[in-house]
Amino acid sequence: MTTLAQPDIALTPAAAARVAAIAAKQGRPAILRLSVEGGGCSGFQYKFALSDGVESDDSVAEVEGVRLVVDSVSLDLVRGAQVDFVDTLGGAHFAVGNPNAASGCGCGTSFSV
Repeated sequence: MTTLAQPDIALTPAAAARVAAIAAKQGRPAILRLSVEGGGCSGFQYKFALSDGVESDDSVAEVEGVRLVVDSVSLDLVRGAQVDFVDTLGGAHFAVGNPNAASGCGCGTSFSV
C-alpha cells in the first residue's frame, strides 16, 4: 500500500462525506475503491465500490478519515484526477475529473485516452 503525501488522485470533502454516510449505513469501512475497466461507450469506464480493505498495490488518498483506493493499473489511467460527489436536480453521483481523458460520454461514466 502506498499512501501518497501529494496524492496522484484526490477525494473532495463532499465525496468523503457521502462515502462516510454510505459506509455507516452499511456498517462497512469508509473506503471507496475506484477502478477502471474496459468498456462503456468511450472505451474505458469508471467503477466505484466500497472496499473492505486496502490491497498491497493500492495507492491511497485520505480525506477526513475516508480513504480512496486505486489499484496500480487503474492509477495509470486516472493519475491527477479528482473524485467528487455531485448532487443536482439531474441526480446525485460520484464524478471523476480526469485530466488524462481525451474524450468522454454524456453521462460521465466512460472515457477514452
